[in-house]
Amino acid sequence: MKTLKHYSTITLLLLLCFSCNIKPQAIDYGNDGCHFCKMTIVDKVHAAEIVTKKGKVYKFDATECMINFIKEFDSSEIQLYLSNNYKEPEALIDATQATFLISKKVPSPMGAFLSAFKAEEDAKKIQIEKGGTLYNWKELLAHFKG
Repeated sequence: MKTLKHYSTITLLLLLCFSCNIKPQAIDYGNDGCHFCKMTIVDKVHAAEIVTKKGKVYKFDATECMINFIKEFDSSEIQLYLSNNYKEPEALIDATQATFLISKKVPSPMGAFLSAFKAEEDAKKIQIEKGGTLYNWKELLAHFKG
């Protein structure tokens, strides 16, 4: 009886560990829909994703949709903010550590002309080539608030 109880406890703990899997999910481009605007996610350079502390994933067709979504969401529940890396399509990067460029010469799906870069140097190179303004995550949130 004691052994059965022990195995039940271990099984329960394993289920809890695996059920709260906090990691990004691959975006199925052309099939997944944006949680905010409901458009199908097709752009492999501008998509975004949120993963909550409970492991729930919200996918977006653009970083601007993710930012608009979090205006109405309890941010204390969010574990990961992710954006596609402009220089490496489909690769999700930590949006809170990214450098963002808003440039009228780099369109994004929802018209904010917003792109994310893992490396600040990459963002600066595109800025020199195409113009625009660079932002870090906090500056970007303030920009979209106003």
